[in-house]
Amino acid sequence: MSVRSAERLTSQGDRAAYRRIMPLADRDRAILAFEARWRVHGGPKEEAIRSELALSPARYYQLLGRLIDSGDALAEDPLLVGRLRRRRDERDASRSRIAG
Repeated sequence: MSVRSAERLTSQGDRAAYRRIMPLADRDRAILAFEARWRVHGGPKEEAIRSELALSPARYYQLLGRLIDSGDALAEDPLLVGRLRRRRDERDASRSRIAG
């Protein structure tokens, strides 16, 4: 299927079909899976990011921030992505109140 066909499916709102055509990259899935299980894991997160994902914590958070803004990630795990977006929005609002 062509990219144009994938765009048409996306514009029609058929996210499941789009995911079959253009799935999330393995690294993106690994990041979502790590974040999903981290809630129950606990412990030093930065160390786990380095050992499990072979990423620096700064790079991990950059990728995670971009990932949760993507529609593909939302289609993959809507509850997790929604929770992460809310947390980020609350953090941003808190920073805005402090700064201004």
